[in-house]
Amino acid sequence: MSLKGRSIVSLEGLSSAEIERILQVAAQMKNIVISQNKKLDVLRGKSIATLFFEASTRTRSSFELAAKYLGADVVNISKSGSSMTKGESVRDTALTLSAMGVDALVIRDSSEGAAVFVSRAGSPRVAIPPVINAGDGAHAHPSQGLLDMFTVREAGISLKGMKYVILGDILHSRVARSDIIGFAKMGADVHLYGPRTLVPKELEALGCTVDDSMEEALDGADAINVLRIQLERAAGGFIPSLSEYASLFGLNRRRLALAKPGAIVMHPGPMNRGVEISEDLAYDERSWIQEEVRNGVAIRMAMLYLILTEGKDIEVHN
Repeated sequence: MSLKGRSIVSLEGLSSAEIERILQVAAQMKNIVISQNKKLDVLRGKSIATLFFEASTRTRSSFELAAKYLGADVVNISKSGSSMTKGESVRDTALTLSAMGVDALVIRDSSEGAAVFVSRAGSPRVAIPPVINAGDGAHAHPSQGLLDMFTVREAGISLKGMKYVILGDILHSRVARSDIIGFAKMGADVHLYGPRTLVPKELEALGCTVDDSMEEALDGADAINVLRIQLERAAGGFIPSLSEYASLFGLNRRRLALAKPGAIVMHPGPMNRGVEISEDLAYDERSWIQEEVRNGVAIRMAMLYLILTEGKDIEVHN
């Protein structure tokens, strides 16, 4: 089993064994993230281009840091600072960077399928290198799904047989889709809850359960992932006012008491504190939200390492 030379555009394309491999390597990479020596040479001579055509703090920064911690060179491309403002297509941008010899492309775009499109956008003279999807519309966010699984495991919870609950706007969430697919592949029991306008029963076709009440969803939960409410949803008629949403669907300490005593709270960020999650719970000892950020660097280091080298285990020297 090798991921070398592979694109990772969704978790659907990875087997449970391949997911396990990434999680195992990420554990080694986290030792680097928390060490005093974050500069290795395992990707020395490799170059990585990040194409972020949609705003991002955590994902973009963590991919850049992941590459640099492993010794790779990084070039960052944004829509506003590229020839796309002059009409250049995404395909031509990808081909241009590929022709310059980059070894991997990391792309985020607001259009579903953008990463798949780029991975197939080669020409007779220029091949596209491995592509990592950093989020495409409401379709997929594989590295977030992987870091969420890694975070649950870091909290001492076995993925197999656990109850994993996702709250909020599932309909428009690429994080939710990647989590549902990834956690289900690893043997978790995935439950969804939120406004029926944002959590239709049809989502059960992805391999999860849509619950009818907060109490039903949280009962016996091992981990709860709270999704950001995109503020435009209220104006679009998907949800009541934000204050009503917080009252009816927001996670707080009282509702968290319905879950297992050791249940952890997660959030992909950025948070709307006081809406989908209460202010105090966002920084509670049961909150693993900042640990998710740290784990995101480790997961993205593992992904880049495996698709570019598939080498030996990493040794860390503090």
